[in-house]
Amino acid sequence: MTDPLLELQGAVVARLKADAGVVAFVGGRVFDDVPLGADRPYIAIGPSEAAEDSAECIGAYEFALQIDCWSEAPGFVEVRRLGAAVRKAMIGDFALTENALVSLDHRITRVFRDRGGTMSQAAITFSGVIESAD
Repeated sequence: MTDPLLELQGAVVARLKADAGVVAFVGGRVFDDVPLGADRPYIAIGPSEAAEDSAECIGAYEFALQIDCWSEAPGFVEVRRLGAAVRKAMIGDFALTENALVSLDHRITRVFRDRGGTMSQAAITFSGVIESAD
């Protein structure tokens, strides 16, 4: 059995790496663990959380998943455009092999500079419900 959120994360990474709008900004730079010295801009899978939401004999989880966009370009223009491309790429169904995605909604996008002021970040949070195979 595959952890439902892990399976979804794999599907998200695959979709972002295949989406022309996202690839135009980052190429294939979509990471779970960002390598040292990675070229920017890039996308990193951020924190996630899940809470059990089972009913009757159907296992389910409410979840939140953050996708982080990073840019060194001056200002917020590039990171906002990349964030918009990510939000657009996330629209539509995700076919999972073992689990079932019931819903996936954009919750919030926060755009800010890192503490050193050299990089801009768009932290995009999605929430939803996923039914587990177990």
